[in-house]
Amino acid sequence: MIDIIGKRKIYYTISITFIAASVIALLLWGLEFGIDFKGGSILEVSYPNNRPETEKIAKSLKSLNLSDLRVSSVGGNGANFRFKETDEATHQEIMKILNVDGVEERRFSSIGPTVGVELQQKSIKAIIIVLLGISLYIAWAFRKISHPLSSWRYGVATLAALFHDLIIPIGLFSILGHYYGIEIGTNFIVALLVTLGFSVHDTIVVFDRIRENLKRYESLDFISLVNQSINETMVRSISTSFTVLLTLFALFIFGGEELKYFILALMVGIFSGTYSSIFIASPILVSWSKMLNKS
Repeated sequence: MIDIIGKRKIYYTISITFIAASVIALLLWGLEFGIDFKGGSILEVSYPNNRPETEKIAKSLKSLNLSDLRVSSVGGNGANFRFKETDEATHQEIMKILNVDGVEERRFSSIGPTVGVELQQKSIKAIIIVLLGISLYIAWAFRKISHPLSSWRYGVATLAALFHDLIIPIGLFSILGHYYGIEIGTNFIVALLVTLGFSVHDTIVVFDRIRENLKRYESLDFISLVNQSINETMVRSISTSFTVLLTLFALFIFGGEELKYFILALMVGIFSGTYSSIFIASPILVSWSKMLNKS
């Protein structure tokens, strides 16, 4: 049996290091918001033959004075254009210039800054509601547990683990945004919500085993009981997550460019969530129990 609880300070240190790095990155650089959150226009086209270099494409549109124009390649012959919100007339002017090369328009969307701010606010509210809902559900689900910790403490331990799972991918994308210009959009929020769901599922499995073992081994001390519960569920948690991560890795390598960073956020979040459910959530219960016994 692996002594996870006995080495919990090591796991705390690893997590605190990553959390601190993520918080520092956010404070220094923030996040690079995409058009979903700050407003703007996006146009995706496909070239029939070889796509010109992105610098050459941008230069051909210089006469239109598009604000904050960014051109990026997509796949073999595709290109993405991002610029500030524009009208349909400008959209048609862009297509006239690009049609010289016989391009095919795949999609065009334009979001106003007001809608972008509203999406930001709704995304934050969605995450807060999910976190509170999860915490309340766990407190209710474990309501019959009163010794050595009351049920609401299981909810708080879950919240601490979920904060860990949120802040690490957010910090990573803050770094990617600063150094590589990677933007976040609504897909990133979806990835965070999926991460929360995946993480809390793993955490509940461990907590449920703790609840069962509290009834089964009444004479066992809490530290040994929690450690045994983690070991009994660890193989299942790791196997499930590893299978999902393998699938996501294949999609990250071979999938489309548009979903690449959505998949990366999922991979980091699921890995972080699996780590926290094993090495953070349950050890927090033990640390809390020891603090209460000392007081």
